[in-house]
Amino acid sequence: LMRASSVLSFVKSTARAVGMGKLYRLGIRKPVNTVKQSIREGGPLEQWRTRRGKEEMIEAAEQLPKTKPPPSPSEPMKVHFLTGADHWYQSLFCFLSLQRFCEERVTPVLYSDGSLSEVYREKFRRVVPWVEIQTLGDIEARLNKALPESEYPLLREWRHIQPLTRKITDLHAGAEGWKLLLDSDMLFFRKPQFLLDYLRQPERPCFMVDIDTAYGYSPQLRYRLADGPIPEAANIGIFGLKSESIDFDRIQRWLRVLLEEENTHYNITQGLSSLIFSGRDCAVAASDEYVVFPSLEEGKSPTVTLHHYVAESKRAYFQYGWRHVHQSIVEEDVFATDTEPVQ
Repeated sequence: LMRASSVLSFVKSTARAVGMGKLYRLGIRKPVNTVKQSIREGGPLEQWRTRRGKEEMIEAAEQLPKTKPPPSPSEPMKVHFLTGADHWYQSLFCFLSLQRFCEERVTPVLYSDGSLSEVYREKFRRVVPWVEIQTLGDIEARLNKALPESEYPLLREWRHIQPLTRKITDLHAGAEGWKLLLDSDMLFFRKPQFLLDYLRQPERPCFMVDIDTAYGYSPQLRYRLADGPIPEAANIGIFGLKSESIDFDRIQRWLRVLLEEENTHYNITQGLSSLIFSGRDCAVAASDEYVVFPSLEEGKSPTVTLHHYVAESKRAYFQYGWRHVHQSIVEEDVFATDTEPVQ
């Protein structure tokens, strides 16, 4: 008898030979991949629990009252989120989980991914009235001046093809100063002293540590383009950069070379970021406190400072993580009275 892998290989080659590649993809590869994904995510019942947890998280975000405004710091502290209709509630929970550990006010700055309509802006603003928002119109007006399509056609095109590149273009083009971007799918469970210190006095680029090096492109190509040593396993769920230090001419050249020599890749933004970090002294969040891909057990009972819920760890996020934060902010009574003004 032929092994299952041999059978799949035989079917695949036969289908291609008779021009049935699309039928193979739809009839065999897609169902097989769906089963594999279900296994990775704990099976159908766990997938249902994860979906239900996500629905309950959205419902909880929509029912949160206005947050009590903390006192303003002597120097503004801001965290930045690239967000939209599918992630506004995650951005909200990430921010609230951070603010609860800071006695002074942290201002969230939202950058629309194109889908942050007024409906979703108001959902966030209702809970955090001091939020600052960059609409798509605001961003594109700034990009048209700093990165005109006539001079940066590839960068402008690529922010539509791979929206994660907006972490670089939309936050920093035509802007000034240090910015700390946080991915929305993260939650804080302990006081993040490292990040609070960074917010108060940023002096160098900042990132967290991934579970593996995931830059999408070969080391040979990356080191040919780099200024110096490239840090291993940088993850830009935490991403600190100084806007005016970014050379967009160079980034467009890097992007062109990566695409021409090794084609497109999902992790192209992280690959570009690794080149930005190359040869530079960077602030790195400790990997034993700022954890990418927390286990299900860690999700049930958090012991570290921060979880970054990538890939299959969304199970821990939607089933358990956000509930810890929700319970904490409710118990700590962080909400304002109707008469309490925002300074």
